[in-house]
Amino acid sequence: MSDDGQQQTGHERVPSRQRRRFPGISSRAYEHPADRSALVALRKLSGFDTVFKALSGLLPERSLRLLFLSDSVRVSERQFQHLHDMLLDASYILDLEKVPPMYVNQDPQPNAMCIGLDEPIIVVTTGLVELLDEEEMRAVVGHEVGHALSGHSVYRTILLFLTTLALRVAWIPLGNLAVMALVTALREWFRKSELSADRAGLLVGQDVQASMRGLMKIAGGNHLHEMNVDAFLEQAEEYESGGDLRDSVLKILNVLPRSHPFATIRAAELKKWAESRDFQRIMDGHYPRRDEDKDTSVSDSFRESAASYASDVKTSKDPLMKLVTDLAGGAGDLGGRVRRGFDGFRSPPPAKGGPTDAPAEG
Repeated sequence: MSDDGQQQTGHERVPSRQRRRFPGISSRAYEHPADRSALVALRKLSGFDTVFKALSGLLPERSLRLLFLSDSVRVSERQFQHLHDMLLDASYILDLEKVPPMYVNQDPQPNAMCIGLDEPIIVVTTGLVELLDEEEMRAVVGHEVGHALSGHSVYRTILLFLTTLALRVAWIPLGNLAVMALVTALREWFRKSELSADRAGLLVGQDVQASMRGLMKIAGGNHLHEMNVDAFLEQAEEYESGGDLRDSVLKILNVLPRSHPFATIRAAELKKWAESRDFQRIMDGHYPRRDEDKDTSVSDSFRESAASYASDVKTSKDPLMKLVTDLAGGAGDLGGRVRRGFDGFRSPPPAKGGPTDAPAEG
């Protein structure tokens, strides 16, 4: 039954267990601030829709649609019915106006995506379907429906196109640099959009432990009895706070080619949001509505994004971020701390007249 106890028909059928529904919810309710500011700005651009419709002739969208239709299994009442029910549930909970088509693609690599310019398509691999249990999979389906509601499928399709284009023009030095600059910027946005979609998945599944388990399985496989959510989250804490400046640089280099954040980081970010007042307000029925989107201020969204980044830097335990915070705060002897070597960043300078082996900074 739904939260109001009313039975629905068609794709508006209520979820298989009682879950709260969010009529008219705007994607702004769950979007990460950096993701939201970029989307609001793009949506406000004059002629934005016209430009991308013109681009659709260059992008391989029609080819992708035909490929999945011909070489994958389309989810329906007769094929992968349990996924079909999850898709209807997710669309009902997030009040998506049109249920997107969904395909299962034969691929042992666990993966899912939402692509398309005119209409989004959701694709999940057999590796993912076989890996996750029902509630974990429900969060994934909600994640992809969240992408569809946010309009992420448009930019994901462009990212796929530009990544392919970069490979084709790799022999042209300047051309490749220009394309890769766009790809790098899109990847940075897309990593933030994944955090947004994780939140949408939690709103659909309404089971934070299932969301955590799903991310843990994506990282470590189907050995749940050998894994522990708390220990998994401790890895994220160690990753964020451990190491020295060299490790900070390596973290940046490791994440640049990725379209998704690391699984431990996603889990930690989602847990933090699940415990936030913002999440509780949505669950209590207080959230921005779609019919208010047109009145959204670009400048306000950018301010929220800037404030989010500033907060992340201020609260980060990463050595490089701590250095940035100290610089902003006017801390002394930063040059000395850097000169002592990247591996010595976390140690403060020796006190005047004191021992040379001062204790590490807490």
